[in-house]
Amino acid sequence: MTSLLQSYTFQIVALGATLLGAVCGAVGVFSVLKKESLIGDVISHSALPGICLAYIITREKDLVILLLGALGAGLLANILISYTAKKTSIKLDNILALVLSMFFGLGIVLLTYIKILPGANKAGLNKFIFGQAAAILKEDIYLISGISIVVLIVLIAYWYKLKLVIFDYTYAKIIYKNKVRFYELLLSFLTVICIVIGLEMVGVILMSSLIIVPAVSARQWTDNLVKMTIISAFVGGISGLLGTVISSSSLNLPTGPVIVILLSFFVLVSLVFSPKRGILRKYLYKKQEQEKIIKDMLKIANGREN
Repeated sequence: MTSLLQSYTFQIVALGATLLGAVCGAVGVFSVLKKESLIGDVISHSALPGICLAYIITREKDLVILLLGALGAGLLANILISYTAKKTSIKLDNILALVLSMFFGLGIVLLTYIKILPGANKAGLNKFIFGQAAAILKEDIYLISGISIVVLIVLIAYWYKLKLVIFDYTYAKIIYKNKVRFYELLLSFLTVICIVIGLEMVGVILMSSLIIVPAVSARQWTDNLVKMTIISAFVGGISGLLGTVISSSSLNLPTGPVIVILLSFFVLVSLVFSPKRGILRKYLYKKQEQEKIIKDMLKIANGREN
């Protein structure tokens, strides 16, 4: 373990995972508050056929090419969801289930087709299903980290506008008029970008957890957007770091499931110990109220006896 922690390559990967988790946690706050958590799950699953098609067309496993394919598929899925929701009477949850199954099914078919193609460089594409941080190159980490920083800068630059669109859409339309649609698309684009750059590390199946779960944990602790974003970024970052450490150890575990287990632990702690909405707090409050009622009843009873 000591030699692993001292490895320069591991340090770079761990830094990238931490930054990725933090950015995904920050962006995920807006998805959770918009009640569009499941859209992230659909987009992450929809990225698989884009990755496969990018490889089939180019026969290259260059991360930039594969991520561009994933980005295209993710954006296509997002557009398809929005268009179908507006033009048909199908409920949103049914649309999400339909798009997810359609894209992911296509991705599995294409992944199976790739296995029978000639050539030796096709190995390793299945790591996009569950993620594997140990297999990521330093150049890939530089790319992921760079994009994460850009996403964070854009989020900060448009913070007030995105906040207004989330909490007071009507007022935002009065102020920004036609630009409101741009801000909605920008937020969707940032979400897609975060999902796409995390696919190699976390995998398509569980990538949405890195977007949703940190924000759900943070929501239990505060009602303030800034504080919620900071807590969510911290939870995502620390989960990414610890998940990379565990998955890169001698156990050689897939990174995605490890990160999700850690995120689940944070959610459990938040649900139990949160001072505002925690189960323990509600239990203690209920117990105090019951004791107060009993004391009041005893006082009333004693007063009548006197």
